[in-house]
Amino acid sequence: MRTHRLAVCATTALVLCAGVEPSYAQTWRGPYVAATIGSGMQPDGDNRFVRFDKTLDGDFSDTVTTAAGVNAFSPGFCYGAAVNSIPAGGCTQDDRAPDFAARGGFDWQGEGSFVLGVVAEVARTDQISSVSAFSSTPAFYTLTRELNWLSGFRGRAGYGSERVLLYGTGGFAMAEVEHGFTTSNAVNTFRTSGNDDVWGFQAGGGLELRLGERWSFGAEYVMTRLHDKDEFTVRVQGPAPATNAFILTNPSGTDLRRADQFDVYAVRFITSFRF
Repeated sequence: MRTHRLAVCATTALVLCAGVEPSYAQTWRGPYVAATIGSGMQPDGDNRFVRFDKTLDGDFSDTVTTAAGVNAFSPGFCYGAAVNSIPAGGCTQDDRAPDFAARGGFDWQGEGSFVLGVVAEVARTDQISSVSAFSSTPAFYTLTRELNWLSGFRGRAGYGSERVLLYGTGGFAMAEVEHGFTTSNAVNTFRTSGNDDVWGFQAGGGLELRLGERWSFGAEYVMTRLHDKDEFTVRVQGPAPATNAFILTNPSGTDLRRADQFDVYAVRFITSFRF
């Protein structure tokens, strides 16, 4: 994955820069503020598909079938937004997006090299993730979510020398996620429901290089997983003939959801000022 290679290159560059010896003793103890700039992306995976609940019992493991008993979604799924109603038309790809954040934190360091800290941050990004299902009618059904704001509260722990801090980090995340739905189906009606506030966790690691008494620069790689697969539901209803696949089992309709969580990977470059 290109993001992993970027993280390795950034870390290597900082290690090489750390060869400059300072003429004063210092620790990583105390408060700081920081700004970050970077790039985020999403992984491709086989878990990007749509799940169905045709009995409306809360179990999204059903197969939607036609009146002839055939899987109505046998054409399958794709990562991204459908270009047209035919699977051969393909889907748009989810692009990487810029990532900006402001953070503040506090580190503790005793007589040794062990550093323990906490950090809180607010990040702005425009990560868009779509998945599409194709029915045999033919028609497409696209579920889209967009990550706007991402807040994190993490701990971090690592090794700190006079010049370099190498650390791991992990903690909680909360995000504002905007959900959307589009389809080429003009027979049924669709009712959406969901929650835009989503919780999750973050984990990663980083390296900071101390330049002077107050300033440090670094690079960080962070994975965020937001528990979003159950937060947005589309109810597919009539009016339609009784043989319509979505109302064939339950006249009230069929619910559909995404099967995947919202995973985002980001490489960030950090500028910090310590008080």
